[in-house]
Amino acid sequence: MKGEVAEPAKPSGVQCAPELTFRAIEGLPRIQPGDDVAALLICALERQASALQQHDVVVVTSKIISKAEDRFVDLSKVLPSPRARELARATGGDPRVLEVVLWDTEIVSRAAKGALIVRHHGGHVSANAGLDQSNAQPVDAPVGSGPWVLRLPANPDTSAALLRARLEQHFGVRAAVIVSDSFGRPFRLGTVGAAVGASGLASLYDQRGRFDMHGRRLEHTLTATADQLCAAADLVCGQADEGRPAVVVHGLRFDPAESSLGASSLCRAATEDLYL
Repeated sequence: MKGEVAEPAKPSGVQCAPELTFRAIEGLPRIQPGDDVAALLICALERQASALQQHDVVVVTSKIISKAEDRFVDLSKVLPSPRARELARATGGDPRVLEVVLWDTEIVSRAAKGALIVRHHGGHVSANAGLDQSNAQPVDAPVGSGPWVLRLPANPDTSAALLRARLEQHFGVRAAVIVSDSFGRPFRLGTVGAAVGASGLASLYDQRGRFDMHGRRLEHTLTATADQLCAAADLVCGQADEGRPAVVVHGLRFDPAESSLGASSLCRAATEDLYL
């Protein structure tokens, strides 16, 4: 199958579970630039009397990481480039928004009316380089500023690793952290949660070499574990005014040693982009 890795990798150590629980971390404040997300998560968990347990996975939305890292952009201060204006004519979009998209774009995959699909510098292919326009205004935005947009974290895998280290140190367990975003899918309507950053578990569950119930050897089965967890967690987080940007997943078993590649391991190589 085009795009699959040719040689089997070492087993990821992820074990499918007969039961998983997804629990929102309630009571988080609106995140502002400079906030300590790890400390806020720890306080919220302790208020709920729900300490992390061994092999828990914490899924956090990219939005709260981006806000803490001050990835806000005031569009009133953005001067569109000729390329942004060209894309605005092609898509019907705001040239200021498209200029910010270009800041995080490695290559444009598709530009059409109402749609701009690009490859982010982090390797993910999505609409508008993951630029967020909902709930994207800083709490202390000056009167008359904006409209505002929010870029993805500068390095989501690193953000996940730093957050994981703090949580593990505080609770004394081996855990994992996934940074999620909402992605559309080719030829499917609607968005689903997808991983843009990960630390502590293998984002891909390599099942090649295992056998099915009839003894047939699996040859192409690579499961996007991190994406699956994000999609399910998205049902708990919500997309509007729910105010639940973090979820704890309990019941999964995984080998933390197989986690060095982060969410970047989910990205197909640019040479395999079927839409260029």
